[in-house]
Amino acid sequence: MRFGYWLPVFGGWLRNIPDEGMDATWPYVKRLVQRSEELGYDLTLIAELFLNDIKGIEAPALDAWSTAAALAAVTNRIELMVAVRPTFHHPATLAKQAANIDRISNGRLSLNVVSSWWKDEARRYGSTFDLHDDRYARTAEWLDVLHGAWREPSYSFKGTYYEVNELLVAPKPVLLRGRPHPVIYAGGESETAKSLIASQCDAYVMHGDPPDRIAAKVADLRARREKTGKRPMQYGMAAYAIVRDTEAEAHRELERITNVQSGSPGFHNYQDWIANTQLDTSLSLQDYSVSNRGLRAGLVGTPEQVADRIREFETAGVGLLLLQCSPQLEEMERFAEQVMPLIARRAAAA
Repeated sequence: MRFGYWLPVFGGWLRNIPDEGMDATWPYVKRLVQRSEELGYDLTLIAELFLNDIKGIEAPALDAWSTAAALAAVTNRIELMVAVRPTFHHPATLAKQAANIDRISNGRLSLNVVSSWWKDEARRYGSTFDLHDDRYARTAEWLDVLHGAWREPSYSFKGTYYEVNELLVAPKPVLLRGRPHPVIYAGGESETAKSLIASQCDAYVMHGDPPDRIAAKVADLRARREKTGKRPMQYGMAAYAIVRDTEAEAHRELERITNVQSGSPGFHNYQDWIANTQLDTSLSLQDYSVSNRGLRAGLVGTPEQVADRIREFETAGVGLLLLQCSPQLEEMERFAEQVMPLIARRAAAA
């Protein structure tokens, strides 16, 4: 199991706690990522929204790509998975920028391709907002251009959404064994999304769910991937972690963070998200307390209970956990000290 985490570019993950002690500032995220390398974390996911989905649209939110470039220069080992939304980034220029950051990081960049869901954000930033299936049709062409730009000395493409002629991108991304280009992660639960991911991406990232539901999703994508004849995919999942010395303490913390009310700063964004996505399960307001259905993963309890749950996800086919917690630094230190050694010892004994 690899352990990653969401970088708190929004100043936290809880919609009912105004100040979680992790400001959306460069000094905080720099300190967090550098410390996470020392703790043994493998990856950080840098989310991309120009407005703050968690604390309300008037709250500050860090830009994903400039933050990633800065982190590439001050870290040594950790993978930088940066979210990118095709409606906000032309594939030709993004291919150039991503290749440059990959070079700065010595081959540690990866992409999380997200088909935009937030209509109000698109309006405020003057961007196109496509309907659901149109978003994925755009993403398919976007990926064609990206892969072509990284692969070919000169690349031309003409589609419905994009056209490039004799595109030159140099230097290319770092070429590593088993990694011909930066890993492309993507998530989605609609039929359109899963078909695109199986054919054009390298890894599938899922919202939090219990192990049995995750196992079924992995099996589905694995079968789809096998039909393409391409190399096997990686599988990751979002999860919110609450680790305490006793189960009772963990559940008290769970109660504290899940009393979101309909008037909370991000509630309107929640309604926008529900209206513009196609999920395979209904979402409760309690689920919305933290993003990406992280609480459904069930990483709540003592270190031993959480480690047992993680083993279930390993059995289900998950190879990467993308953790959220609050406050991020302190809870990641607790997780690294109390849970990760249990996983390592059990893996060594297997």
